[in-house]
Order: sequence, then C-alpha cells, then structure tokens
Amino acid sequence: AKMSDLEVIALTLTSEYLSIDSENYLFKKLMSCHHQDFPQLIERSQFNKRKKNLFHYIDKIRQRIADHFIATEDYFIVDSMPVEVAKISRERRSKICREVFETSPDKGYCASQKTYFYGYKLHGICSMSGVFHSIDLTKASVHDNEILPGLKHQLSDCVLLGDKGYIGKDIQLDLFHHASIRLETPLRKNQKDYRPYPKVFRKTRKRLETLFSQLSDQFMMKRNYAKSFLGFRTRLLAKITALTTIQYVNYFQLGRNLNNLKHAII
Repeated sequence: AKMSDLEVIALTLTSEYLSIDSENYLFKKLMSCHHQDFPQLIERSQFNKRKKNLFHYIDKIRQRIADHFIATEDYFIVDSMPVEVAKISRERRSKICREVFETSPDKGYCASQKTYFYGYKLHGICSMSGVFHSIDLTKASVHDNEILPGLKHQLSDCVLLGDKGYIGKDIQLDLFHHASIRLETPLRKNQKDYRPYPKVFRKTRKRLETLFSQLSDQFMMKRNYAKSFLGFRTRLLAKITALTTIQYVNYFQLGRNLNNLKHAII
C-alpha cells in the first residue's frame, strides 16, 4: 500500500481536528496546496474504504490514550446526546444508514431540547476531567437507562453521576451488587425520600454536557455526510478519538489545560 494504516488514521484524525467534514474538500485541499507533502496519497474512495476497515484500530487508539487519564479515576459521568441523520420531516423518505434493520435509525425524543429527532443516540461516559471512558451508539428510541446494565462489565468500584433519565432502583441495586458502582441521580420531587441533589454533583455533571457541546461545535458531530451505518459510526468515532488525542497532546506534551481544544497545537 502507498499509505500505511497509521498514516490513514493520522490523516483522518487531523481532518476532524481541523473541522474538515468533507472528504472531497480534504483531498482537493491536499492536492492543490500540499501535494509535495503527500507524495504517496491514495485515491479518496480507497482512503474512505480503508478508514472504515480500521474502525476497531481507531477505537483501540482512543482507549489506550484515555487510559493515561482515567486509570485512577473513581468518579464518572454518564449522559447521552441526539445525533440526527435527517430532519424529522424526511423520516420516511431517508435511506441513510438503512441497509440493515438492526442498525437503522429511528425516531426518538430529546428531553433537554423538548423535541423529536430522527437518528441515533450517542451515549458517553467520561471522567471528571472530561475524558471519554467509553461510548455507545443506539437507536434514538432506546431509553437512556437501558445501557446501564452493560456498564458493570466496564466499570467497578466507582461513583456514576447521571440525570433523571437514569433513575431506577432496580438498576441501581444491580450495578452496586455486581460491580460496586454507586449510581447517583437527582430525585423527582414527588418521589419518596426526596432530597436535593448535591450542588457539587450538578456542577460536575455539566462537564460531559460541555464535552458534547465541543463535539457539536468544533468537531461538527451533528454534520455527518456518511451514507452507510459503518461510515456513520466511523466518522463519529474519529471525531471522539481526535478530541481525546488533542487532550493528550495538551496535557502531556504542551503542559496546558487538556480541554483547550481550540488552541493551536503548534
């Protein structure tokens, strides 16, 4: 191969960091302005296929980088964000990511925005410093707390902070019994034994909301031009891996706040 797998991944993450969400634009830019810097540049279609085939390696890179931050963490935050693939008015006509029923998008409701959307939900678990521990992608109609049972195989001996969408006594008992995970959520005012949610937990939980906002703003999480589900999830993973990589460079190589994502790295 002209380009190694590592070069394909590096170019993928760099384009996401630079907010280049169009591969057509990326390759035209490389050919016109940086042709001598990429003498072994492969064709765009070949680059796209290889990038999708490297999905699991990109995720391994993200996990290895994240381990540098969260190896000793014992507080984590869980939340989800909607990721549209088409406007709700085009729900029945859209063919994006619908090649297989099990992975096809559907209609869901976003409580924070009080609106319906068509697409998927991105579920994220991050540390208090704002580094993703794990991510998951589900249909938009999947309720937030349905992903919690699987966390007992990923976390243990920690406190997990969530919003009211994760309330559930059975789930709390299951997580604590099997993995010593203490799930802390704000109670509804009509619930028995209601008590105010600690202010420090409310402030901490906003770290993940800020992280989702950064993904939507700088990394254009909600602008995705993929047509297949594999291409769609590869782009989402590349954006999150690029974010995690910049956090690593900021903290370990440049000695500054790891969440200063908009500052130049050189």
